[in-house]
Amino acid sequence: MIHTQYKVTGHLIDVTYTEKEVNEIFKPLLEKLVMFRKEKNARVIVYLAAPPGAGKTILSLFLEDLYKEQGYPYTFQSIAMDGFHHDNDYLNQHTVIRNGREDLLKKYKGIPESFNLTALKEKIEALTQHQHVNWPTYDRALHDVSKETISVNADIVLIEGNYLLLEKEGWNELTEYCDYTLFIQTGLSNIEDRLIDRKQLGGATPAEAVNHYEQTDKINAELVLSHSAKADLTLELTSDGQLKEI
Repeated sequence: MIHTQYKVTGHLIDVTYTEKEVNEIFKPLLEKLVMFRKEKNARVIVYLAAPPGAGKTILSLFLEDLYKEQGYPYTFQSIAMDGFHHDNDYLNQHTVIRNGREDLLKKYKGIPESFNLTALKEKIEALTQHQHVNWPTYDRALHDVSKETISVNADIVLIEGNYLLLEKEGWNELTEYCDYTLFIQTGLSNIEDRLIDRKQLGGATPAEAVNHYEQTDKINAELVLSHSAKADLTLELTSDGQLKEI
């Protein structure tokens, strides 16, 4: 077993992966990406999509660390699409129709409509054309888009996010820019407690956390699980928290 910690949404999260996951899934995946980079002789862009709570952020960070341990000849960088949320000012001034009524987007922050898809598409396209790209980030302490950006300049860039493989108008155009796709499949029962606990870590009461799960996280998860394009590699998050290839 491999144990480590990552800071996610402002909190230290303990992570455990088995030797089987590392040796039979993760390392072969990284070797494949290195081969793609060598054959393409240009930047390789990888998408990692999954429903909320399935561990995609943790996995992306772990893959970056594991990659760096292998001594491969190319650089690897993991980034997230969270910085493409519309800022809170926008969300408080725009509405969306949910459950037959019009509500502020802020109430349903995290749904596809709360992201700036045009800006996301432009930045991913820029990754295919430019060596250095300034990538927006999200401030978990402020719960808003950060003014800070990170410089993306790696040979292999892994982007993680819920909706990268979404088969909806506009979103389905994103796959034009990537070379390889990953998806984490799971059942709602495997992520419900994770999502409720995560919301409480952010300061919500138990009742607020359950309400947020029912109003937003559950709906988003169902959307991702039922309307995502088939990935090049699909992993299943099992009830015991492990990943297996399917």
